[in-house]
Amino acid sequence: MLIALDYDKTYTADPVLWNNFIKSAQDRGHSVKIVSMRYPSEPIESAPVDVVYTSRKAKATIFKADIWIDDSPAWIFQDSP
Repeated sequence: MLIALDYDKTYTADPVLWNNFIKSAQDRGHSVKIVSMRYPSEPIESAPVDVVYTSRKAKATIFKADIWIDDSPAWIFQDSP
């Protein structure tokens, strides 16, 4: 599976939990990416996996995932103002 994990207020809410989740998912053959509405000019320095920046566009229009983990799921399908 390809798993998209939000960064701000999701990963950052409990990095230890998510690092354990990421390792477990990878050990089982899954791929995890951080998918953020940030612009590339707002880099995430401490991400444990590759980051996809959507530049305020709806996440699902930029990245295709099997599973989305996001504290604000509306941003998966709509652009941010």
